[in-house]
Amino acid sequence: MSKEAANKREVMSAIEKLIAIMTMLRDKKHGCPWDLEQTISSLLPYTLEEVYEVADAIENNDLVELEDELGDLLFQVIFYAQIASEHGAFDFQDIATAISNKLVRRHPHVFPNGDIGQFGVEQEISAEQVVVNWEAIKEAEREEKSSRAGKKANLEAVSLLDDVPRALPAIERARKLQKRAAQLGFDWAEISPVLDKLKEEILEFEEALALGDVEKISDELGDVLFATVNLARHSNVEPEVALRSANRRFENRFKWIESALYSQGKALQDANLQELDTLWNQAKAHGL
Repeated sequence: MSKEAANKREVMSAIEKLIAIMTMLRDKKHGCPWDLEQTISSLLPYTLEEVYEVADAIENNDLVELEDELGDLLFQVIFYAQIASEHGAFDFQDIATAISNKLVRRHPHVFPNGDIGQFGVEQEISAEQVVVNWEAIKEAEREEKSSRAGKKANLEAVSLLDDVPRALPAIERARKLQKRAAQLGFDWAEISPVLDKLKEEILEFEEALALGDVEKISDELGDVLFATVNLARHSNVEPEVALRSANRRFENRFKWIESALYSQGKALQDANLQELDTLWNQAKAHGL
């Protein structure tokens, strides 16, 4: 490396340095064999893993770990941008420009007339109206995307649900599908009928169990889960967050039971169900 090149890298911003490192890792002559083998599709499992590791750091209130995990997630974005750039699709600057434009467009109450130079001009608007405007702007964006994709030629082919990603975790996709449908009034106004629907789905699940129809059991259980997500939405609870919290409580209580049994010279398999249930309630009483 020349002295000039070294000096240039010294004055790079952190993001410029990261982009440069990614370019080197994908260099066909001197790069990393593993990085060179990756495609946009092959990166998906790693991206999902990084997202969940970010979530775990947040749930543990571990800001040191969060800094590290956010770096890993940012690297995923840089990785996708590099591969796309190699195919002449887009690069990191395009990504940054697109999100900047979107943020300005979706916040007219902060940037009047879509001009960041107008930042600071007072706008009278409530939080509720911000949400209404946000959804209207997103709907306009969806229509524009549909038009660019050639769907405008056949209006019947356009659905409000078209751009809900199928790759989302099932719970999150269920929530988004329900939220989208609710925009057109396909929803209950109160929580009571949502509870009734959940009870109805549980009864249908019990009937499927009685019949022993494996496919029907799976379908009805899916309906129970979908109705449960709807109940969470109407309760203003994020179902994914609620389930992760339940997982964490189960894990803490289970470990407490293991520890309690170990202190008695027992293993988990040595205890009967009644003992385990008693210990479970004790774990709950300890605030776990």
